[in-house]
Amino acid sequence: MHMNDRKIRVLMAKVGLDGHDVGVKVVARGLADAGMEVIYTGLRQTPQTVVQTAIQEDVDIIGISLLSGAHMVFIPEILRLLKENRAEDINVFCGGVIPVEDIAELKKLGIKEVFVAGSSMKDIVGCVKEAFQARHERQRKGQNDA
Repeated sequence: MHMNDRKIRVLMAKVGLDGHDVGVKVVARGLADAGMEVIYTGLRQTPQTVVQTAIQEDVDIIGISLLSGAHMVFIPEILRLLKENRAEDINVFCGGVIPVEDIAELKKLGIKEVFVAGSSMKDIVGCVKEAFQARHERQRKGQNDA
């Protein structure tokens, strides 16, 4: 199957003790309705389980939902573990209750995009598709250079 014919695989996760999952389920459903294959890990995941599942499931994108205020703890750890496992080419998005003043820092760390309350499903789907295309362009160039 050609890369362009493959469904985008997205892992959606709730990290930490946050028990509110309505938003992440709405986003997961929206991505699935847009034709993506979505794996939802459920509540109270650790950064380690998120990264392990992402690698095992061969996902293109990880979406992290955070409402607990612990984004500056969990996101850097997820990015570190991806790099440690040589999987830093998996794009990471996050959303939820994220203070505007933290968005630039999260992007500097390597988050592809931050979606705050009120973000449109159209914008989320568009960003995920764009990140997927860019990832596979990089992979294709890497194969051609080999």
